[in-house]
Formats: sequence, structure tokens, C-alpha cells
Amino acid sequence: MTASDGGTPPDRHPPAPGRVRVTAPHAGSAAASVRSASSQADGGPTSDIAGVYVRSLIRSQLRLGIVFALGFVVATALFVLAVALAPELDSTFVIGVPLSWLLLGAGVYPLAITVGGLYVRAASRNEARYRALAEDE
Repeated sequence: MTASDGGTPPDRHPPAPGRVRVTAPHAGSAAASVRSASSQADGGPTSDIAGVYVRSLIRSQLRLGIVFALGFVVATALFVLAVALAPELDSTFVIGVPLSWLLLGAGVYPLAITVGGLYVRAASRNEARYRALAEDE
């Protein structure tokens, strides 16, 4: 139907829904208690000691990440300093590019891969220790 037939014009766009405010359930509400019970059933912390283990794991992983990040920054700075202290690398060319540029451009990648691999190994070890403690509980 069209407006010329005496009918109403068809709606081209449906009306937009009103704004809805989404919030988390309040601490004492039934939804909050159902949510906390389901997180415990899904393998979440079920006791105070489990919470202590989880916080300990988080702290150890944070410490590990900070140590490896600082170690990577220091090793990279030392690598750059070593290249800067060897001016003869600037006079040596490989495929038309100074050797110092190649070392700085490609030499950092093995360092990053090594640091990343060591971090993953140490983080896995931390998680294995946590799993062993959590299973003993």
C-alpha cells in the first residue's frame, strides 16, 4: 500500500529500541550467588587456600614477566652499546648495508626469541607447581 491508495506508507525503519543500562548483579542478589556458585563448579577457587594459591600464581607470573622484560631491555641496550663501541662495523658492508645496521636490525630477533622461549618455559613451570598444589588440596 502506498499513501496514494489511501493507506498508510510502509515503515522503512523499525523504531529503535530504548537505551538499556547493563550492570553487574548486586552482591546480595540471587544472580550474584548463582554466578559465584557456577564459577566454583567450573573449577574456580573453592576455598580460602585456593584463593591464596591463585594470588600466589598471579604474583609469581607478574614477577617473572617483569624480570624477563627488564632482562630483555638490558640485553638489548648492551647489544646496541656493543655495536656502538665497535666503529669498524660501520665500514664493513654486506649487500650494500653497513654490518652494524644488519646486526641491529636482525640480531635482536634471536635475543627476543630466546627470552620469549625462556619466559614460556618458566611460566609453564610456575603453572605446573600451582596445579600440583591445587590437586593436593
